Amino acid sequence: MQQDKIVVGLDIGTTKICALVGRKNEYGKLEIMGMGTAVSDGVQRGIVLNIDKTVEAIKRAIRQAEEQSGIDIGVVNVGIAGQHIKSLQHNGSITRPSGDNEITQDDVNRLTADMYRLVTPPGSQIIHVMPQDYKVDFEGGVTDPVGMAGVRLEGNFHIITAQSAAINNINKCVTKAGLAIENLILEPLASSVSVLSDEEKEAGVALIDIGGGTTDLAVFKDGIIRHAAVLPFGGNIITQDIKQGCNVTPNQAEQLKVKFGKAIAEEASDYEIVSIPGLPNRPPKEVSLKNLAYIIEARMSEIIELVYAEIYRMGLHEHLSAGIV
Repeated sequence: MQQDKIVVGLDIGTTKICALVGRKNEYGKLEIMGMGTAVSDGVQRGIVLNIDKTVEAIKRAIRQAEEQSGIDIGVVNVGIAGQHIKSLQHNGSITRPSGDNEITQDDVNRLTADMYRLVTPPGSQIIHVMPQDYKVDFEGGVTDPVGMAGVRLEGNFHIITAQSAAINNINKCVTKAGLAIENLILEPLASSVSVLSDEEKEAGVALIDIGGGTTDLAVFKDGIIRHAAVLPFGGNIITQDIKQGCNVTPNQAEQLKVKFGKAIAEEASDYEIVSIPGLPNRPPKEVSLKNLAYIIEARMSEIIELVYAEIYRMGLHEHLSAGIV
């Protein structure tokens, strides 16, 4: 990001839509100029299901961000997530006309561009191509081939695909809100840039972001993203569990989760009771905080187990020296 260049991020989430305006200051740090949020009614598990409601929510969030920052927003960087996100590994290669000349950045870019032409399942398209390592004339373990001599350049790439319909719906919502998209970014990848250090990525780390409708996972090793996934469970399903387990309304379930919820049942008191208003002409309902914690712990354990299973499935569980963030 160039100094004084203003960048706007737009997160279209399941529970809220958030717009953030920032710029790089003279110390090289990101300076937040304004923020706007709006309740998201048209998105479920990271996928836009109601265009009009999502457009109105985007407009409200952008309006708030403009008022705080004093900036007229026209271009945004949009995050994408959802169960439709898939990742895969693929090898590609190009043959150069001569081995006497050095490999240039143009050669690397040509190899990367070839990956975008990879045939994907119907209804999906590639949104990110991230190099893992290279081979030059069958000599492996090369992280940066620029400047080396060789005829055959091979690369191992991590490729992220998304559902075309989901991308089109996001584009439609942003366009109808009077905005243009500068970049479409995988949300766990954007989160990793914000919260992970270079040392953590080098040592091996898993980033877990539990949102309202989905849980995002990104795994790094040797400074490179090795796997990314989006699981279709988040905070909303915990609210649903509380609603059913405690026999309360959705709003009451959300308030119980936020104000009194604990993810570890052992930390909850056996004797604390919360009394919540009953429906009209009905008595108040009493909820045990211990039982509430048991409900939350059960679902959180399931989400963490699913995350671990995804990491284990990719064979990355023994490479997380920096643990989980």
